[in-house]
Amino acid sequence: MTAQDETTLKLRVGVDSGGTFTDVCMFDETHGEIHVWKVSSTPQDPSLGIAGGIEQGVSEVARATGQKVDVVYFGHGTTVATNALIVGRGAETGLITTRGFRDVLELRRQKRDSLYDIQTQKPRILVTRDKRLEVSERVRFDGSIHTPLDEEEVRAAARKLKAQGITTVAVCFLFSFIEPAHEKRVKEILAEEMPGAFVSISHEVAPEFREYERLSTTVVNAYLGPIMKSYLSKLQPRLAEIGIEAHPHLTQSNGGVISSEVAQNFPARTVLSGPAAGVIGALSVGGLAGFDNVITFDMGGTSTDVSLIDRGRPQMSNDAVVHGYPLKLPMLDIHTVGAGGGSIAHIDAGGLLKVGPRSAAADPGPVCYGRGNEEPTVTDANVVLQVLNPTHLLNGRMKIDQARAKAAIGRLADQLGLGVMETAQGIISVVIANMAKAIRVISVERGYDPRDYVMLGFGGAGPIHAARLARELEIPRLVIPKYPGIMCALGLLLTDLRTNLSLTRLLPLSAEGAPGMESGFAGLEERAQDWFAQEAIPEARRSLIRSVDMRYGGQGYELTVPCPAGPIDAAALVKLRAEFERIHKQVYGDIAAEEPVQVTTLRIEAVGLVPKADLKAYPSATEPVEKAITGHREVWLPETGGFTHCPIYDRERLGPGHKVTGPAIIDQMDSTTLVLPQQVATVDAHLNLIIEG
Repeated sequence: MTAQDETTLKLRVGVDSGGTFTDVCMFDETHGEIHVWKVSSTPQDPSLGIAGGIEQGVSEVARATGQKVDVVYFGHGTTVATNALIVGRGAETGLITTRGFRDVLELRRQKRDSLYDIQTQKPRILVTRDKRLEVSERVRFDGSIHTPLDEEEVRAAARKLKAQGITTVAVCFLFSFIEPAHEKRVKEILAEEMPGAFVSISHEVAPEFREYERLSTTVVNAYLGPIMKSYLSKLQPRLAEIGIEAHPHLTQSNGGVISSEVAQNFPARTVLSGPAAGVIGALSVGGLAGFDNVITFDMGGTSTDVSLIDRGRPQMSNDAVVHGYPLKLPMLDIHTVGAGGGSIAHIDAGGLLKVGPRSAAADPGPVCYGRGNEEPTVTDANVVLQVLNPTHLLNGRMKIDQARAKAAIGRLADQLGLGVMETAQGIISVVIANMAKAIRVISVERGYDPRDYVMLGFGGAGPIHAARLARELEIPRLVIPKYPGIMCALGLLLTDLRTNLSLTRLLPLSAEGAPGMESGFAGLEERAQDWFAQEAIPEARRSLIRSVDMRYGGQGYELTVPCPAGPIDAAALVKLRAEFERIHKQVYGDIAAEEPVQVTTLRIEAVGLVPKADLKAYPSATEPVEKAITGHREVWLPETGGFTHCPIYDRERLGPGHKVTGPAIIDQMDSTTLVLPQQVATVDAHLNLIIEG
């Protein structure tokens, strides 16, 4: 072996474990190259697919380079917490709360999610009433103690839960976000009475006002805790078996990463783990392509996730409802719909064609996979239309049975009284409409015009549908990244360590309230510095971003406003009011200039900057674009009235400066891109496809 052959490649590995595929992205720190791999997910035990995908991907890199490989970083986006919440397979949970408040979890806000739907169903209550126990204690709104904690009642409650076989407990007291002493003492008692139990404490999970949302978040965290702990305890040994010693970091819903230990204690932070990584990846790719205003369109096998990046900053939400459960946690504003490649097409009771939200997932998968499913999916429709390769996927590693897909769609066509091709195209049209509605939620309904943004399409199924979706929304420009099918995995290599700290303080936005804001931010900054030290982040790589939740006096909901650095002086107060009114005008269409403004919550986002994958630029292509054509295929396109002879381009052979005129198919291992008639796809310096027309 030569000296170069003996050099060990240092790989940073990101893995996104989805419902259908597990995506692996590997960044070679030695040469600055990115390698990708994709395998089927293993829903029964996701760690199997993750370890197998890494092992195969790393082996492929070693084979291709002829060099040894060392994994120095492992980032992971997971759907474990999300799936457990969706299907209701979390841990049986107990609750200890302030006397008189055990039914808050069930009473909720006493309002119907869908006002005129008399058949609306509330989500399953995660703690049954017999396991919701009350104890005597009371903290006033100002933090003073009205009723001391009755420790004997706490011990009796702990023993009762233990006797019921409960091993995970949520604790949520009234106003504990101001004075947490009682919750801290309960945590100590539970450690004595129920050693080894998973305990979720509200002032640690969600230290903010609004008792129902805080309680819901604390309960969800407890419900998911043992599931996440079990999953990560399986993952570590599997990684060790294939020689990976790098400590796992998991994406959290705010787009940052956390250690596996933090993820085990606060699993509720990971409910948008995979989609959040995709947004961070899109932020980097969009910025390099020259676009600060981006709508992300991430279509995978099970669902579609969309979000909006405005002026280079992803939109955030400090509370959200995830699968029916309110979570009072900072997270990227991502809207999800059950529209993916595996979404099942069916006819509803009214005889109309519907797509999703049920999915064939990875197992058995679409009909064309030949694993026993007989219900047609979006992927089957694309195989029948021949937008997708009708014989194989993943560069030949996955065989496709088009005949099975045609037969399944044919049965649906017979019920509708349509032809097979019209039915297949109907499935695509329905799913496009579903996704357009989702994008309007995060744009039009938030005061943004989607026509002012570019769409960045990714996910395994995103580039197939992005062109039609962009046309539906009148979005003039579309970006397809170099590796669209593994964008979430790539995002794991482009994100920083991040935590969000908050403090509820009801203060006027005035000189009178400024000292309270100053002292509040000082306390948050002190906690942030402790976190930086705990994560061993050097001084030069630390960043703090401040914001304030504000509202007009008497309003029921707040808006989050960026807060300038420095003292809260008269100039800062003027800036805060002006920015609040700008955002209020955008969201609600009006301002109340004479009304007083109230501060409700102070926030700090602490960011620890870490080494990231470098998305390098490439020199202009020297070969003509025709050299990238690998063949032709008859593709059914309603835009041309039926089957159309389309050139097939190999994405690997396309370089900067190349232009592909539609209709055309651009094929690659992790995805397929459709370029429609009258569209032109141009390859930029970072190998993104910029599609216009």
